[in-house]
Amino acid sequence: MPLFTRIREDIHSVLERDPAARSWLEVVLCYPGLWAVWIYHLSHLLWIARLRLLARILSQLGRFLTGVDIHPGALLGRRLFIDHATGVVVGETAIVGSDVTLYQGVTLGGTGKGHGKRHPTVCDGVFIGNNANVLGNITIGENSRVGAGSVVLSDVPPNSTVVGVPAHIVYRNGQRVLITDPHDVKDPLSDALIALSTRVEELELRLGSNIPEAEPFAAEAAERTAYREELQRLQDYVSMGEGI
Repeated sequence: MPLFTRIREDIHSVLERDPAARSWLEVVLCYPGLWAVWIYHLSHLLWIARLRLLARILSQLGRFLTGVDIHPGALLGRRLFIDHATGVVVGETAIVGSDVTLYQGVTLGGTGKGHGKRHPTVCDGVFIGNNANVLGNITIGENSRVGAGSVVLSDVPPNSTVVGVPAHIVYRNGQRVLITDPHDVKDPLSDALIALSTRVEELELRLGSNIPEAEPFAAEAAERTAYREELQRLQDYVSMGEGI
């Protein structure tokens, strides 16, 4: 694709996705996320030409100027929009599709010290909120959304919304996903929720087994109610006699 066509695409994508962008000149002069993407393209060319040191030096210069750290070995698709830019990190083996939006503080990072593919694959149309962490060799499916501050450690299906630490699905294909089993809640409180749920089940079983023992008390209460009603009728009769 011609260089100028790619530049026009990038500028247009910012104008489409950011209501604060008022003109193409403002976008070119005031959007460090856009600068970071353009600097990445240059450093990536050096990287694939095996000028690895020069590529890293250029990427670090871009990091100093924009606050965005994109490794030159990463693979970025078209029309990537990095809003506000500061603190975004994209690892060496990360793959980012087209029409992806990253907000400030997003990390596409790795886990462990192994070689090979160790960073995420972010498919087309994904939105990742600010300060979210997507870690490891996982895949975020097309048109999915990652909530702000989430930590994603496993694959996300297409057309899903995930939130939490670690992240879990709350919407999929436009439908709310309700968690009814505490074992499906993968957060630090999972064990406490499971213990509480087990205790409630035990109490319900114990209460159900004690229902026959409660029957005599129920019968006695019914007798007392009947006695009070009969007493009230007698009092009403006496009152009527006094009135005569």
